[in-house]
Amino acid sequence: MDEPSATEQDSGDAPAHVIATRGLTKRYRGGQLAVDGLDLTVPAGSVFGFLGPNGSGKTTTIRMLMGLIEPTSGTARVLGRPMPRATRAVLPQVGALIEGPALYGFLSGRDNLLRYDAADPTADPRTRRARVAAALDRVGLTAAAGKKARAYSLGMKQRLGLAAALLQPRRLLVLDEPTNGLDPQGMREIRALIRELASDGTTVFLSSHLLDEIEQVCTHAAVMAQGRLITQGAVADLAAGARGRLVVTTPDAGEAARVLKEQGVGDVTVDGDRVTGEPPAQDLAEVNAALVTAGVRVRGFTLERASLEDAFVALTGEGFDVAG
Repeated sequence: MDEPSATEQDSGDAPAHVIATRGLTKRYRGGQLAVDGLDLTVPAGSVFGFLGPNGSGKTTTIRMLMGLIEPTSGTARVLGRPMPRATRAVLPQVGALIEGPALYGFLSGRDNLLRYDAADPTADPRTRRARVAAALDRVGLTAAAGKKARAYSLGMKQRLGLAAALLQPRRLLVLDEPTNGLDPQGMREIRALIRELASDGTTVFLSSHLLDEIEQVCTHAAVMAQGRLITQGAVADLAAGARGRLVVTTPDAGEAARVLKEQGVGDVTVDGDRVTGEPPAQDLAEVNAALVTAGVRVRGFTLERASLEDAFVALTGEGFDVAG
């Protein structure tokens, strides 16, 4: 990707990519290579999933993007400006929740947000309480606003951290594992909130190790493994790059599994009357015909759409911690 022009950087025009890195690298003392030559492009207006197992370099990348740590080499631009050099200009336009929120345990949730807001030099003190109330309502914490933060569950602390990131309108929202500690209902609510923010024009950069989460809410994604970028692009395109699973429903599951293996179907598994496998290169009509010829009673024969998990396995040859 070409570097943004000087005109784009210095004018008020919004860059086409809210995050763009070139060769971004972080090597810690002792030689550990946490991020290795990262070329990342996050389109404006996207919900961008930053995906990878724990330890793959996601949080280190985010800390470099936010100017919290210096890269060893390479460049990073956020909202068209170089980081960490332009930290003071960029960060007021960015809401972030990284490695869990920093909270005062002896203060209530509401008072924590009042302190966060008071620390923002751009925030109008006359509308502070209304702004805090709106943020609490948006993340479902109004009823617990008067409770001390040390009594909050992990999921409630995540919600409060997200509320802090939403006190002001933001061009970019950076969320590191935002559903950590939430129950399934809480996860659904946060996903709905992310979609709502995106529809309002905020670009959301969402780091997660949960493939399901990324697939349900994101328009674009990048996959990290061992500090390196494996792939990036539109979520639909990433999934389309992998073939789906062949699913055969039959009361003759054992015989069906035998025939499928003979026909070149890989990774055949049997679960009750459901037999699945990786589709072979040959025409699937021939596989179906072979089943019928062998006397297998075929009640269903379909090719399930590939998921991000299928794409990840196809790209890396490794499994993935989808359950967290």
